[in-house]
Amino acid sequence: MKRTSKLLILFLLTFSVGLIAQEPIKIACVGNSITYGAGVVNREKNSYPAQLQELLGDKYEVKNFGVSGRTLLNKGNHPYTETKAYKEALNFIPDIVFMKLGTNDSKLGNRVYLGEFEKDYQDLIQSFKNINDKIRIVLLLPVPAFTVDTAKIWNPVIKNKIIPLTQSVAFNANVEVIDLYHLFVDKKDLLPDGIHPSGLGQTIIAKRLYEVIHQEHKKSINFFEDKDITIEKSENFNGYSLLNFKIDSTQCKIVVPKKVAKGNPWVLRARFWGHEPQTDIALLERGFHIAYCDVSSLYGSKLALKRWDNFYKLMTSSGLSKKVVLEGMSRGGLIIYNWAAKNPKKIAGIYADAPVLDGKSWPGGMGQGKLSKGDWGRFKKVYKLKNEKKLEKFKDNPIHKVKKIVKGGYPILHVVGDADKVVLISENTTLFEKKIKQFSGDIEVIHKPNTGHHPHSLQNPTPIVDFMLRATDQKVNFATIPSPSAEYRSAAGCTNGTDWWAQTHDIDSVVQTLKNIDVLLIGNSITQSWGSSGNRNYINSNAGTEAAKKYFKDITWMNAGISGDRTQHVLWRIEKGNYENANPKMVVVTIGVNNFRDNSALEIFEGIEKLITLTRVKFKNSKIIMLGPLPTGIDPTQKSRQKYNSVHKLLSAFKTPDNVKYYNLISLFIDEKGFLNEDYYSGDGIHLKPEGYAVWGKFIKEKYEQLLEEN
Repeated sequence: MKRTSKLLILFLLTFSVGLIAQEPIKIACVGNSITYGAGVVNREKNSYPAQLQELLGDKYEVKNFGVSGRTLLNKGNHPYTETKAYKEALNFIPDIVFMKLGTNDSKLGNRVYLGEFEKDYQDLIQSFKNINDKIRIVLLLPVPAFTVDTAKIWNPVIKNKIIPLTQSVAFNANVEVIDLYHLFVDKKDLLPDGIHPSGLGQTIIAKRLYEVIHQEHKKSINFFEDKDITIEKSENFNGYSLLNFKIDSTQCKIVVPKKVAKGNPWVLRARFWGHEPQTDIALLERGFHIAYCDVSSLYGSKLALKRWDNFYKLMTSSGLSKKVVLEGMSRGGLIIYNWAAKNPKKIAGIYADAPVLDGKSWPGGMGQGKLSKGDWGRFKKVYKLKNEKKLEKFKDNPIHKVKKIVKGGYPILHVVGDADKVVLISENTTLFEKKIKQFSGDIEVIHKPNTGHHPHSLQNPTPIVDFMLRATDQKVNFATIPSPSAEYRSAAGCTNGTDWWAQTHDIDSVVQTLKNIDVLLIGNSITQSWGSSGNRNYINSNAGTEAAKKYFKDITWMNAGISGDRTQHVLWRIEKGNYENANPKMVVVTIGVNNFRDNSALEIFEGIEKLITLTRVKFKNSKIIMLGPLPTGIDPTQKSRQKYNSVHKLLSAFKTPDNVKYYNLISLFIDEKGFLNEDYYSGDGIHLKPEGYAVWGKFIKEKYEQLLEEN
């Protein structure tokens, strides 16, 4: 064979291998009307499969095979398996399948066939395995229904029948299962008709599925392979395998995730195993192991600590992380904090729920707390408190060990009911929080108004889960991932054709017709409220119109603000758009306040940092004024102001590139006591009044004139 022929064959082989390597990972979204996107404004763009595609990018191909009104049940009124979409999903030969079925099976006429639900689901799963034996299948639990017609889609059936059956299928078929139910249980406003999530509700689903796809996995751990430990039994824990065993007669448990997360994170839970399990389930989804060692009757005593020492040694020697997250409810607070005081360097973070931190308060009832005679007697016995003198000198409660506890430098989260009459927060969490802060510890307390000692946890565990993910460096920072928005604010005057996508298209169309403008303003509703610059088809608010007439009268400017935008949305707009075509002399970026609800200060900073990197590349010939979020929080002690200060502290320490200048405008908008000037701000402490725009407009004009002088 000639050398040229060999080279040609080698080239073709290399080229074909390259093509194969570049084939996108195929994702099929199988489901009912919620997957289809029924009722969603601009469904083609805002259904969760469409949003997932935008988040994932070109390396993935996501297809929507949702069909309205369909059941999982083959004897249901409209079986999914009889649809054209089902056959198309099989022919697609996906690598990953998300299955979201079960909502319509809760209707009265379909409930009689629920005895066949598991078999029908198993058959559906198998049909996809038959066309791809390496397929990854993920079951999505139905979202809650907020409807009143008991004959139609009915939430009690979804919660108490459909969800347990789906979890059972996940356990028996050994496939993943994702809990969407608890992500929406407190978000009735995101299900306008009580059943179908809005565009922003679909965003929640898309982001959760993105996390599933991008979670890094480790090899599963083979527990007790070389240990003298016997597994007593394995059972189903909400779709996951629960192993029961004993260490020196102490009952222990560990629940194994379907896919182990990087770093082998785990939670060691104290007391009330299985009670309000939504946090544990969410962490299992994310690759955490959930462990339990029963020392509940020992109240955090030395014997309890010794047993936990042995348990920790067994778990870490089996391969789990050397740093553990502790979770304690009620009396569990005694063991988690006493063990943490002894082992501060072994802790990644602590989540305590209505925790007992002083045995004298509960079970002792020596303050205003509730006396529990039986527990108080056992408490005194394990601590050998035989008389009043020993009781007076007793200092073995977590409340007395704060200095040791903060040595670990780990974050702490408490969830408490403000109306708790059993474990008074004034004698426990409030006093503990004050002491932690005195020693510069990191603690956050979530208060539940009008709630007693029960129920524990949060119905939607997202704040707790996010806390644990951040503590173990597992959190996905969506503030840095360019993504479109599904924002649709009818209350703000939006009508059909004026949603986020329409406004984005409007801006991009305009910037392609402009050349060499003076100022480009980019941001959210605060920027949008500068009003029309004469080249936008849609701007709803105009609080800044008069200030713009005064300060921008001699310059050409454009308003590229969209209400509701966050750092990730502006990243997407600048990355995908053609803003640089306008060749502005100065670009003013004001963004971040809408991230406050979901993101930490560090995450917001990282989003802004990425924006700085992108804008300096896109606008090579422009001066970029990076303002981050404008001042917010009327009272300087408000959490929003504290987060604002934290974001700007990080920004002030960041070395910006040559063509980027950062400013913190706090001094322009506050009074001598640190409160936002009420002449400049509306009552929400976020949006500016016309007088506030005058202050801001003067600042922008001054910076523009400085730029002209420099040039």
